[in-house]
Amino acid sequence: MRFRITEYFVPAILVTLTLVFLTFFLVLPLVTIFVEAFSKGYQAYLNAFNEEYAMSAIYLTIFTAAIAVPVNTIFGVAAAWCITKYRFWGRNVLITIIDLPFAISPVIAGLIFVLAFGKHSGFGGWFVDHNIEIIFAVPGIVLATVFVTFPFVARELIPLMQEQGSLEEEAAVSLGASGWQTFWRITLPNIKWGLIYGIILCNARAMGEFGAVSVVSGNIRGETNTLPLYIETLYASYATVPAFAMATLLAALGLITLVIKTAVEWKIKYDRSKG
Repeated sequence: MRFRITEYFVPAILVTLTLVFLTFFLVLPLVTIFVEAFSKGYQAYLNAFNEEYAMSAIYLTIFTAAIAVPVNTIFGVAAAWCITKYRFWGRNVLITIIDLPFAISPVIAGLIFVLAFGKHSGFGGWFVDHNIEIIFAVPGIVLATVFVTFPFVARELIPLMQEQGSLEEEAAVSLGASGWQTFWRITLPNIKWGLIYGIILCNARAMGEFGAVSVVSGNIRGETNTLPLYIETLYASYATVPAFAMATLLAALGLITLVIKTAVEWKIKYDRSKG
């Protein structure tokens, strides 16, 4: 009898604690964002998007992600391929470098770029002398975003490709397939769901990055304000409705990312069970 009570009582407590935690730290903040955004009506909510600075921030955020995500996708696939298919000197160093953005604070990463590309550095001074703006300009924002997001695709693909091994690729090569044919017909179909998963996470982080971008951007409204920076600026100036209205975009992005992530995970599990 005591065993049966423990068997049901302990899981019930754990489930209850989990639900309470998720409610207070996830559901309530998410609901608050939408409640505050529509607190003064739909018209006030829509007016927040009619501002020139708002559209500039949205455009810059999309533009930055449109560069960072493809770059990191190419890097992630190449890095995962090298690490899982070959044994070479410096392999462990490459794995460590890939994990570097996870270990470094985004603010510190932004400061590193300021020191490297600032006008007082030798490298950055060359760009300044040639009228090329890096820091406090769009290129600096793109560089910082690429840095903080480049582990996501690689880190999703490396364990997946290690698990799959290289027998299929070796068989294809032995039958006369070229490197590109092997990649497009064997490797890519096998990693497509993991690749999509990594791209989703990379895009969500790119569009929501704040720390590193806030350091290198200069926070110039209408020029170097991404959506997270613009939200912070609005909230600091007590424009709460526009701030929360802009925040609903990132919240919606998070929810869409969660749905797609869940669907991809389900598809991966389904394919594995079927295989």
